[in-house]
Amino acid sequence: MVRSAGIEEHPDIVGLRARYDAAAANPAVQLADGLTMLAGLYLAVSPWIIGFTGLDRLVVNNLVTGIAVAALALGFSSAFGHTHGIAWTLPVIGVWTIIAPWVIYGWSTGFDHDWVWSNVVAGAVITVMGLATMGTGVLGTRMMGRRMR
Repeated sequence: MVRSAGIEEHPDIVGLRARYDAAAANPAVQLADGLTMLAGLYLAVSPWIIGFTGLDRLVVNNLVTGIAVAALALGFSSAFGHTHGIAWTLPVIGVWTIIAPWVIYGWSTGFDHDWVWSNVVAGAVITVMGLATMGTGVLGTRMMGRRMR
């Protein structure tokens, strides 16, 4: 009886995952993953570091999005070959983090609050590191394409 191999065992898939793992082992990529995780953890605890007094909606927002970013960074650093398809979510969350103070509390909110600057800086770091993570996925795909030719 002949048993057909599943798609997960196909040589192209296995090779592609190996390339993603090799790209993720790069020290620069590991630095980006680490900074992303730290930015996510900071975002989650920033309401207590900065002192978001009376900003309950932003506290919940930062806690949830910070935990999500840290979890994504952990997933990317441990199994990028399996999780690269959702790398696009980091820049989206980063942009959301930047604009969240104005979306939640109104567009008239200025830059004269510590909690606004905290979100802008954390969001910028998350966005840039997310773009770097997405670049790692593109690099892994290109490396695989060259190898297959």
